[in-house]
Amino acid sequence: MGELRLMKGNEAIAEAAIRAGCDGYFGYPITPQSEVMEYLMMEKPYERTGMVVLQAESEVASINMLYGGAGTGKMVMTSSSSPGISLMQEGISYMAGAELPALLVNIVRGGPGLGTIQPSQADYFQSVKGGGHGDYRLIVLAPASVQEMSDFVKLGFDLSFKYRTPALILSDGAIGQMMEKVELFDPIPRRTEEQLIQQCPWASTGKPKNRDHNIITSLDLDPAGQERVNLKLQAKYKVMEEKEVLYETIQAEDAEYLFIAFGLSARICQKSIDLARAKGIKVGLFRPITLYPFPVKEIAAISKKVKGILVVEMNAGQMIEDVRLAAGCAIKIEHYGRFGGIIPNPDEVVKALEQKIIGG
Repeated sequence: MGELRLMKGNEAIAEAAIRAGCDGYFGYPITPQSEVMEYLMMEKPYERTGMVVLQAESEVASINMLYGGAGTGKMVMTSSSSPGISLMQEGISYMAGAELPALLVNIVRGGPGLGTIQPSQADYFQSVKGGGHGDYRLIVLAPASVQEMSDFVKLGFDLSFKYRTPALILSDGAIGQMMEKVELFDPIPRRTEEQLIQQCPWASTGKPKNRDHNIITSLDLDPAGQERVNLKLQAKYKVMEEKEVLYETIQAEDAEYLFIAFGLSARICQKSIDLARAKGIKVGLFRPITLYPFPVKEIAAISKKVKGILVVEMNAGQMIEDVRLAAGCAIKIEHYGRFGGIIPNPDEVVKALEQKIIGG
């Protein structure tokens, strides 16, 4: 068993970054994720591992610092909350176009605009559809616990470097602030320069005599060249969709109805299952863990075994569009959500199931 600690979700992300061998963190404080940077500053990772921690002058600056660090093959990350992530979209698109690995963390708060500092899941579209310009995707991981906040840092870095693309942990203010027991993984040493050059032959690390220049850019003024770049990216995303889908099912084996939810909403639905089954309603849960790649085939298959699906989100109805595309029109699929930082309670979710699906 690894080291056990009681930690906030934000703190777990920061500690996991140090232990994962992260080379540099560049960020800007914003509620409700400021503890990520605060914990890193307090822990002085430069003394522990040599990791650099820098507060940039803005979110725009931090994402461009990430671009520079990633271009040298370093393991770099940033974190922010919804308005800050919005400011980063141009840089994220540049990084996706240049095929640069990095880890991004969005501890979502309610909007639109500056909105509130309370938790939300309203950044789903921005995260999984490509919030910046162009045809690109991010790997998007949706933790539902403080333990997963820690675990997904390592997983996010692994997938990011495997596919040379930015990865995003999409969480919310409640999980970022809540405290739970966490089993921390053993520290992974930062890579040496020799290991980095061997593992990242594409990186800008200084040109030796035996290879051509490595050019890190997302600009190609030749239309045919830019089309080749896009075709390469789309082929990579197809591989991700085939090999990297993650999901969880709970009490779905005998279910007549199904909740589909991610992150905090999925935790709420677990209690709703108990309440519904006490009333004789056989309902289960399907929780997408990767929001991209989305579990299309898996939802299509499980939708054939139930009478109806309630998609539960803390937004106006975003993931439900992907659920409907995956499941088709054979059964009723409805949405239940709350806005502005209000977290739905389990009784509300059961009542919505009864009204919108069973009695609808």
